[in-house]
Amino acid sequence: MTPAEASAKTKEICALAPVVPVLVVDDVAHAAPLAEALVAGGLPALEVTLRTPAALDVIRAMSEVEGGVVGAGTLLTPEDVKNAVAAGAKFGVSPGATDTLLKACEDAGLPLLPGAATATEAMALLERGYTAMKFFPAEASGGAPALKAIGAPIPQISFCPTGGVSLKNANDYLSLSNVMCVGGSWVAPGDKVKSGDWDGITALAKEAAALPR
Repeated sequence: MTPAEASAKTKEICALAPVVPVLVVDDVAHAAPLAEALVAGGLPALEVTLRTPAALDVIRAMSEVEGGVVGAGTLLTPEDVKNAVAAGAKFGVSPGATDTLLKACEDAGLPLLPGAATATEAMALLERGYTAMKFFPAEASGGAPALKAIGAPIPQISFCPTGGVSLKNANDYLSLSNVMCVGGSWVAPGDKVKSGDWDGITALAKEAAALPR
């Protein structure tokens, strides 16, 4: 998969909804009902972060949920890429980008949303052929004003800001011309996941899905 093809595919996925839930799931038993709740609320693109021992099993379980498009987040190494693809991930997300990781995703045919926090990082990815990127960590890197400033000289890049994004500031990002969606964990708070409050999560997903962009 070429970088251009990868970006085209990630743009398609990001176009599914204004918010991509960023999910840290400890218990595989929560995977399917959580995915079903989010999809029912209008958020079909799901990023499962590889931050827990259960993450790959969670991706496998969520991949069985009708209507969901499940990806693997926090990809750091070629081994992560291999495992994510084997688990059924349809896309990948990384906090940054290295040549080794980019090549691993390209070779595996896994569409990647690579992370960039500066104009130089974004330009390096653009030079390779990527036009869709994750802006991370969004709030710590200057938030919406910083992303707007980066977009002025590099308008051909589209971003999914993640990191400190919430319902309160999501519109600040979504109103920018270079933002295709945002990533956030607020739609699946840990207390609701642990207690199995799937209706509550669906309500949060509906609220997020209704955000204008």
